Amino acid sequence: MPDVIMYSTRICPYCIRAEQLLNRKGVSSIQKILVDQDPEQMRAMVERTGRRTVPQIYIGERHVGGYDDLVELDLEGELDPLLAAE
Repeated sequence: MPDVIMYSTRICPYCIRAEQLLNRKGVSSIQKILVDQDPEQMRAMVERTGRRTVPQIYIGERHVGGYDDLVELDLEGELDPLLAAE
């Protein structure tokens, strides 16, 4: 399973939902980068993704986007193969 990185905040409900969805899909380890605790990480997230909202999710090298993007991938049947890739 590829590494999963999620830029997040401590109180973001969409971050919590994204983590729950990924856990249901068998992801046991998510590297969370809390941008509300470190302004430098927020700047790095914006530079890396071009977006200012959380969550911002990476599966392996692929930028999935936010929670809605993650759900869309799942509904289209693309999330499971992405998580199964190595």
